[in-house]
Amino acid sequence: MRWLSDNRLAYLQSITDEPDFSSTKYRLIKELARGGMGTVYLAEDTKLNREVAIKVLSTPELNSGLARRMVREAQIVARLEHPGIVPVHDVGVLEDGRVFYAMKFVRGSRLDECAVRADSIKDCLRKFQAVCDAVAFAHAHGVVHRDLKPQNIMIGSFGEVLVLDWGVAKLLPATRFGAEAETLPDRKPFPANPPEPNDDTAHGTIIGTPLYMSPEQARGEIGQLDERADIFSLGTILYFLLTKQSPTIKKGSGVDDRPVAADSVLRPREINPKASKAAEAICLKAMAYSPDQRYSSTAQLSADIDKLLDGEPVSAYRENVFERLMRWLGKNRFLVLLVLAYLLMRIFFILTSRR
Repeated sequence: MRWLSDNRLAYLQSITDEPDFSSTKYRLIKELARGGMGTVYLAEDTKLNREVAIKVLSTPELNSGLARRMVREAQIVARLEHPGIVPVHDVGVLEDGRVFYAMKFVRGSRLDECAVRADSIKDCLRKFQAVCDAVAFAHAHGVVHRDLKPQNIMIGSFGEVLVLDWGVAKLLPATRFGAEAETLPDRKPFPANPPEPNDDTAHGTIIGTPLYMSPEQARGEIGQLDERADIFSLGTILYFLLTKQSPTIKKGSGVDDRPVAADSVLRPREINPKASKAAEAICLKAMAYSPDQRYSSTAQLSADIDKLLDGEPVSAYRENVFERLMRWLGKNRFLVLLVLAYLLMRIFFILTSRR
């Protein structure tokens, strides 16, 4: 008997998993990425002659919790029409029973890759503010992302910032996305607002990414999560942008067994002294252990970032007199140089006129 090599088995597995788009208007081009819930492919929309990204569920079980979650993700994102959220074009079921949805294909790099190459912290902060604006829009429509991290944010080829992967997003109780059942192209109905799988809503279930999830997420307090969980994750993203690394737990601090939070990590300036005290304060306020100590809304966080970029005082940091003076001088250095030049000229004329 001749045994197949691991590479050959992997190749055969990829062929078996390859989706059949023959019953749709899409033509498969190549695989882009694999995740726990499904695989993303690059495909061509043969009717509109454009490239799209298609996410295909791993399992063909149409009534499974994963299938419902995927349809739910597509329906949520389709209703969040914002420049910072990747638009969904289509949703359906393949011949083998696997759910798929098509979305805009974004050419570019992930935020973590761009941050490493960034010329300045200000460039990173501008991109971060765009992320905050997209998340604030979702919050205004009752949607909490629950898995914000640099790897889930794309920077397009023209500098556009897009928030991806809403697969574990949570609808807040007051949100209703339609009341009637929708029907997919193969006539298999799904609820307009598919419920989360039971294992997600059970108390104690952990949803998110370690080092980027809020302490309440890490404790599995699913029912108590609100917008402030995303604000915490935004704080950890800001931490990454300021330090070029994920939040680093303090050693021997006595809080090693607690979830990541502002009081259990190294301060950003301990890693990168070039980060300003105001930027560090914004980051640590967003990452506060208690939700009540964080920003109450993403709009407030974004407003502080806007003030930081404009050289204005931020709510998260109380400046002393010397810092206020230095900030004023930095913001008005042209005026200061102009006055100094005038004074030097006056002194020069006074000295020369006495000769």
